[in-house]
Amino acid sequence: MIRAVPLPDGGPRLWAVVGATGTGKSDLSLDLAGRLAARGEAAEVVNADAMQLYRGMDIGTAKLPLAERRGVVHHLFDVLDITEEAAVAAYQRDARAAIESILARGRHAILVGGSGLYVSSVVYDFRFPPRDDAMRAALEERLAAEGVGALYDELRAASPETAERVDPRNGRRIVRALEVLAQGDAGHGAALPEAPRLWRDDATILGLRMDRAALISRLDARVHRMWRDGMVAETEALKAAGLERGKTASRAIGYAQALAQIAGAMTEAEAIAEAQALTRRYARRQVAWFKRYAEARWFDVAV
Repeated sequence: MIRAVPLPDGGPRLWAVVGATGTGKSDLSLDLAGRLAARGEAAEVVNADAMQLYRGMDIGTAKLPLAERRGVVHHLFDVLDITEEAAVAAYQRDARAAIESILARGRHAILVGGSGLYVSSVVYDFRFPPRDDAMRAALEERLAAEGVGALYDELRAASPETAERVDPRNGRRIVRALEVLAQGDAGHGAALPEAPRLWRDDATILGLRMDRAALISRLDARVHRMWRDGMVAETEALKAAGLERGKTASRAIGYAQALAQIAGAMTEAEAIAEAQALTRRYARRQVAWFKRYAEARWFDVAV
């Protein structure tokens, strides 16, 4: 596959490797770095997976171990404690700073990940509405008291288009969307802007896609493998370190189910089945998000 990727002349540039979870983005990024190195041009990888920002969340995020990174420098992995809240605006600032530093040193920057909003915040000219801490606190209190369904219904009534783009189970995203709407911005909606412009003219976007049935089979097998490789033990260690206090980390697919298993609220089979179902759903949302990338060059992943 990597041999089909054209390598334009003109010096270091930004590459982005995108696609649904389980399609092989990490492998492609390392293959690309290797091909660039073969012609004397170094490259470094910048993470665009929101959950791989967290220290200790390795098995459940399929984080590439250090020993398997082929000597390529990786940025923005393991930079947050599990009790910290991941924020895409802060990520945009840090990722762009890392990319500009890499390019300034004469190296290619390869952005890799499947968190659609995180990727878009870097690749496109994407500006975030201001925060209103008091309003957010009030909405979070309502979320705790009324539940995610009530706030999602409110969002859907206020802006059906925005609600369509927000996961109805994701209370944090719903709160943010309501906060933005209350400030008079009806066009953000935690989504890719219409007709977005690239942040950098030198950006090349490579997308990976796979037959749906094959991807589902691969994802289901990967969840089983995570449990086999110690997902519950990893979650127990993170729980002891404060995982349940983390607004973002504690809700990550796989970890939330492992926590329920540890608490006795789910059997292992139930935890695995729910993690598989949520992973499949997440992959569908990723496919829908990235298919709007008009600049992407798509490659079909062989089964």
